[in-house]
Amino acid sequence: MGDDTRGEGGDSGPGQVHKQFVVMEDLLDKLKLLNYEEGFLRNLGFKPLSRHYFAIATNPGEQFFIFTSLCAWLVNLSGRQMEQPQEYDDPNATISSILDELRQLGGTVDFPPSKLKQGCGEHCIYVLDKLSDETLKHINFKWSRPQYPQEEADEEETAVDEEEELTLDKLEQDFVEEHEDDIEEEGSFLDLAGLQNLQAATANMESSKPENIMESTTNADEWKLEVERVMPSLKVHIRTDNKDWRTHVDQMHQHRDGIDNALSQTQGHLGKLHDEITKTLEKIGSREKYINNQLEHLLQEFRAMQDSLAEAKEQYRQASGGVTERTKILAEISEELDKIKAEMEEKGSSMTDGSPLVKIKQALQRLKNEILQMDIRIGTVEHTLLAGKLKDKSNLQKDMNKTLTTSQYDDYKQY
Repeated sequence: MGDDTRGEGGDSGPGQVHKQFVVMEDLLDKLKLLNYEEGFLRNLGFKPLSRHYFAIATNPGEQFFIFTSLCAWLVNLSGRQMEQPQEYDDPNATISSILDELRQLGGTVDFPPSKLKQGCGEHCIYVLDKLSDETLKHINFKWSRPQYPQEEADEEETAVDEEEELTLDKLEQDFVEEHEDDIEEEGSFLDLAGLQNLQAATANMESSKPENIMESTTNADEWKLEVERVMPSLKVHIRTDNKDWRTHVDQMHQHRDGIDNALSQTQGHLGKLHDEITKTLEKIGSREKYINNQLEHLLQEFRAMQDSLAEAKEQYRQASGGVTERTKILAEISEELDKIKAEMEEKGSSMTDGSPLVKIKQALQRLKNEILQMDIRIGTVEHTLLAGKLKDKSNLQKDMNKTLTTSQYDDYKQY
């Protein structure tokens, strides 16, 4: 089927809306060729699908599950492998897998995947139809030539025989109708010449070259009684056959005549309606012009008032902008003034309060104590340093005394 199964909106004609129903019927025929009743419905426990199942939205959840299951079944039949989806699987992942298989089989996907979440519509039917086509190609299915029934010739011969019998009956009936008045007026008298002509015409129907001229030997009274007896049976009742093309042609002519009659009446009504609408539009146009002329000065005043309103709004906007700016400056000045007031209050309270002096005295006392402690530490350190120096000096003296030799001592003495 290809991309032709899907429409491009309303550009293809008004019948495009109903095309998905036709494609759905073709799809169901293809599924029957693939024996989906045994391989799909019975194995998975689904009910048989109607001829418009995927064309009309009835139960989106059920339709989506059957759509995905049928797609997986067709993909597996076409020679590829795809897991059978479950009812609670992620629909996005399932749709993505189906579209991937469709692309690999040569199908075109020019629509969003969300169109398949409904489980019905022209896009779902397109996907199923494409997969069924590829499956039929995979199993090497071919359409065979149609086989016509052998009863055509017999029916034609029977029709010819019936036509000949009807022709003979019609001739006899015409003859009876023509001479019926004469029979009633003259009683037992019958026009034998006319009867001979009728028999001659009948003979001509049977054989184009009669050998003898047939003459009737029947009594006129007996013929009249026989004619009166078989008169009701001479009426021809032709049963209508819906398959006969003549019936269809007659119906077409009748419908055409009805359409022509309805069209002529409808055209008259539509013409009157068009004239009334045209007059009404002309009246409306004239009234509109009259109203516009009467309200022209009011419209000019309204435009002037709109211009003045726009200017006032602009002035208000500019003034409101200046007010906002000044409000911001005022807020900053108020904040600075609050800070200055707080500082002045703090200084005033500190001048009349003696707590700072007490704090100063306490700080001086702490400083004196710290200085005293530092002096003690300094004296301790100096004492320790002096003791260390004295100890080093004594140790140096002892070392010097030990290392001096006698000669050195003598030299020291001389020196």
